[in-house]
Amino acid sequence: MKLDYDWKNADLPIGALDSGLGGLSVLREMRRLLPHENLIFAGDCGKAPWGDRTDAWITARTEKIVRFLASRKIKALVVACNTATAAAVDTLRQELPFPIIGIEPAVKPAVALSRDGIVGVLATTRTIHSPRLQSLIRRFAGNDRVILMACPGLMDRVEAGDFHSEETRRLIESYVGPLLEQGIDTLVLGCTHYPFLADEIRRAAGEGIAIIDPSPAVARFLKKRLEENSLLSDRSDEGRVEFWCTGRADVHTRVLRRLWPGEVAMKPLDQAWPELLRD
Repeated sequence: MKLDYDWKNADLPIGALDSGLGGLSVLREMRRLLPHENLIFAGDCGKAPWGDRTDAWITARTEKIVRFLASRKIKALVVACNTATAAAVDTLRQELPFPIIGIEPAVKPAVALSRDGIVGVLATTRTIHSPRLQSLIRRFAGNDRVILMACPGLMDRVEAGDFHSEETRRLIESYVGPLLEQGIDTLVLGCTHYPFLADEIRRAAGEGIAIIDPSPAVARFLKKRLEENSLLSDRSDEGRVEFWCTGRADVHTRVLRRLWPGEVAMKPLDQAWPELLRD
């Protein structure tokens, strides 16, 4: 993938992508830490979830979305999706010169925080079975137990804007309950969609369980990489944010407005970048 512009320009925006709307939890932390940066978010809502796709499909799809973001002349990229990070981030780093930040389940900080050495991880099925997560556990768990829980359907609740229904609560309880029975004292949110369900997850887990969202750490690492490359914006005004999605932009705008303040709207990504209409 070749760039037709000079990415070493601090005035350029930062791109972020996800398989759906979950990456907005990362974008929220980026906005909080870097309020003067311009941000462009692209969510593949029309093809979500990606959890039942092959690594090859996920990588190809991610590359298409990155080509769109690169056409907007970005200076850095945040892959705000555990599934896409596991499948595609190494390939992207080989192809592109600007800083690329991925997201992974926060196994290392969870192990450090755990009192009893029993950590639970909520994630998509694809992330649970990824070699990347297994590598994290081997490197950082030591003698601690890391119990993995695949959560089919949880991402879909967020995509539908269904954060607090009885059905959502029952689904969360069905995943958190077995982890509690095995004695966890720390719970990792291993999908960027899950922070939007944090209130219900905390309700199911109870106040004694530490819950770790890796999004703030991703934002901090992004800032560090921008500083290292002299790419931090020196603007004093508030940065702009663009939101793009595949699928029904009007439908996803309604969910977006529940997740992001202000009069925001999704732009139709597959119309702006027709290659996304093809798998």
